[in-house]
Amino acid sequence: MTAPRTAAWGALAAALLLAGCASVSPDGLRSQVQALADGRSAGVAAPALPSADPAARAQADAAIAQWLAGPLAADDAVRIALLRNPGLQARLAALGVADAQRVQALTLPNPTLTLGRFRSGHERETERTLGLGLIDLVTLPWRTRWQGQQMEQATLDAAQDVVRLAFDTRRAWLRAVAAEQVAATQERMHEAADAGAELARRMARVGNWSRLQQAREQALWADSAAQLARARLDAATEREQLSRLMGLWGPDAHYTLPDRLPDLPAEPEASEGIEARALRERLDVRAARLELDRVADTEGFAGVAPWAGGIGLAYTRNTTTEQDTGHADVKRGWELELAVPLFDWGGAARSQARGRTLQSAAQLQDVALRARSEARTAWLGYRTAYDLARQQRDAVVPLRRVISEETTLRYNGMLASVWQMLAEARASSQAVADALQAQRDFWLAEADLQRALAGTSGGASSAVASAALPGAAAGRAVNPESQGH
Repeated sequence: MTAPRTAAWGALAAALLLAGCASVSPDGLRSQVQALADGRSAGVAAPALPSADPAARAQADAAIAQWLAGPLAADDAVRIALLRNPGLQARLAALGVADAQRVQALTLPNPTLTLGRFRSGHERETERTLGLGLIDLVTLPWRTRWQGQQMEQATLDAAQDVVRLAFDTRRAWLRAVAAEQVAATQERMHEAADAGAELARRMARVGNWSRLQQAREQALWADSAAQLARARLDAATEREQLSRLMGLWGPDAHYTLPDRLPDLPAEPEASEGIEARALRERLDVRAARLELDRVADTEGFAGVAPWAGGIGLAYTRNTTTEQDTGHADVKRGWELELAVPLFDWGGAARSQARGRTLQSAAQLQDVALRARSEARTAWLGYRTAYDLARQQRDAVVPLRRVISEETTLRYNGMLASVWQMLAEARASSQAVADALQAQRDFWLAEADLQRALAGTSGGASSAVASAALPGAAAGRAVNPESQGH
């Protein structure tokens, strides 16, 4: 066997080996998504993702039941959302479908066998043709690399959805806990207003108060009742949002939340290195960089794609038999089909590929610029929220406490009226409610900062909003852009 023929058979064997190595991920790429989301899922390290295995599902249900048994912590709420959110489950299932489409796209097409039987006078002719498209075999190494890059990008997109869902759940937990605290504060404010209204009604009945004074207290009571109704609605709405993100309904939705938010940290996070950290760790920056590498990798092949797509090889064996003598004449041969580049020399395809490369480069710059800006903006909001929450905790609430104590002393000394006591009780409760909201705003800003630094850009979780995932190209077009989109 000559050396050229040996090299040809070696190339063919290598291509067939590549085709045989393509296989579907056993867990639908969930482990890769989990590894990418590790350290970025709102403080939950190595987040567990839903599995199709019945035993793993039963184990997850047991863990969820244990987390729901006591007051629900923020980390446990995130874990439940990553295991139970149906939008995320659909998103991960779509990723598995895309992986299967990738393997199908890399599988060589079956050869075609053509059989024919013809009669002509005293002759009978039998035709047998075995054909195979060579372009799929020749381009298999390149297509394998491109499809792998595409699936890596799809995995990054799924990991971004995991990160968004984790931070959305943490934010929903903070809002739900704060809303219940504010509703409890409004309950105390309404009790003070109700006591004032009842006292005013009794004093007006015995003639010690005018109708104007009674009407003022009744107006305060009505306003307090409206605020209480809005606070209760807000608490119920925020709880429903949290339950929806966690994928809970029915008896599972009757969980309890902690009585209060976490305390403020002793010191706020510094601003040094936040831009570099965002560029280094954000998944959307990594995905944009991978997209540029993929598009640039396919640019060199784009010029030959228009005229190289029709390469085919066929082997023919025809038998002609004379019916009178029975003599058979066998004709063998092969055919090679090539496209002749008379009209399309690939110039437009090369220009198109070059334009896509420039577009991807500009998109990478845009994503990096947005990452820097979002990191700076998130830190400014975080620091401002910290200063406001600390002011409410260390200055406003203590001042209201001093005023309340002094008013009580004057009331005991008959230097202040009961109306002043009730008014001060309402003002103190409102100060506590404002402090709770400032504390909630700080923790929301802290979650936004962590997402801007280590996760992805803001916005609602696409895992909740939609489960659409563009799969790998199922066709076998030679054009690398049709392979990648």
